[in-house]
Amino acid sequence: MSIAEVWGATPAECALSFPCDGLVANADALFRAIDVDAPAHVAFRWLCQLRAAPYSYDWLDNGGRRSPQTLTPGLDALAVGQKVMRIFDLVAFEPDRHLTLRLNGEGGIFGDVAVTYLVVPRAADCARYVVKLCWRYPDMMGLGLIARALLPWGDFVMMRKQLLTLKVLAEGR
Repeated sequence: MSIAEVWGATPAECALSFPCDGLVANADALFRAIDVDAPAHVAFRWLCQLRAAPYSYDWLDNGGRRSPQTLTPGLDALAVGQKVMRIFDLVAFEPDRHLTLRLNGEGGIFGDVAVTYLVVPRAADCARYVVKLCWRYPDMMGLGLIARALLPWGDFVMMRKQLLTLKVLAEGR
């Protein structure tokens, strides 16, 4: 597997069952993971911030607006159906444990995508983000193989930045 398919995740993490499993038929799986030197509840609270912004390359995916650098009150008041990063809907969650999202119609050019952001406690003061994307790539005018080759690399670049940014913020740096 290439780094675009698995970044930071261990084989054991890739073998876990995720809430997004089964939401997208005939999906390929991509995994991303990173350690966070913050308690699980703090790491999760920063995941809730994805309701406000993508926390990746703001100039590209947030209309040039800077993602909030402090916690926004109320974003952890989760409800199924809420918009997340403008192109996802929250389909399931467990406080301090996971957010599971599904691409809504606004993101349709990317195919069918479901993703779980899992927070795994490692000790009292550290956790791990483990992310699984279930992705059925679009067949854009018969170019499905090209989409399958390119979209994981694009996601790797964007989600790597996102997870690194959330890590820094959760760690209070």
